[in-house]
Amino acid sequence: MVASQVHLVRHGEVFNPDGILYGRLPGFGLSKLGHRMAAAAADELLGRERPISALLASPLQRTRESAAPIAAAFALDVQIEERIIEPTNHFEGTVMSRALKKPVNWPFLINPARPSWGEAYSHIEKRMLAAIDDAFDSVESGDVILVSHQLPIWVTHLSVAGARFWHDPRKRRCALSSITTFERTLVEPATEATSGATPGADAVTTPNPSTEVEAGTQPPSSEHPENGAPVVRIIEVGYVEPAAELNAAATDVGAV
Repeated sequence: MVASQVHLVRHGEVFNPDGILYGRLPGFGLSKLGHRMAAAAADELLGRERPISALLASPLQRTRESAAPIAAAFALDVQIEERIIEPTNHFEGTVMSRALKKPVNWPFLINPARPSWGEAYSHIEKRMLAAIDDAFDSVESGDVILVSHQLPIWVTHLSVAGARFWHDPRKRRCALSSITTFERTLVEPATEATSGATPGADAVTTPNPSTEVEAGTQPPSSEHPENGAPVVRIIEVGYVEPAAELNAAATDVGAV
């Protein structure tokens, strides 16, 4: 048996009065509003009345603090999962609007498709899908919650959707304290062949190979099991914003 669902929860608002792009920097915890957002996410999960068997969080302060009300609601310990951490970023520690005015930083903007300013989207995809796969396999039943960050969650969404990774960071559908939910499903090889080995609107085969193409990918049909066994795919089944009313007053400038 495995987990029924894996929920990717984004952290709440961070106390960041100077508007720093904080990335992986230490010392950036939740604001008072951020704690309320995290509590809203915990309330949403509790209200679903689904059994939660494990809770994992990125090692950064804001995700650990966002996991705390969930841990209290379900009487779980928070396990640290390094693979769901915020990506590396050249602009970490800067105020982005100022950094963009400095010519020394312009070479890091040359390739937004990779992106050139930080960890490759394909690398984020690989580690996130591996962490999600392991989360499914880590329990015998119930759901697993992973508390992570906007870009890793959004890259996972794009990968599962088979969409290109190049996007406008201002238009990510991944609000503070939002919950994106995934399930595993089995797809018959005949269905895969009919699709032309192209991901559908909401799924992608896992595990996903590490490649430098900047779109969600899956192995070609020739790599499907020759014995005709079903192919395991991850599908996105839900997205909610429990803290939507609080987001209007929030500041969200911690990453690109």
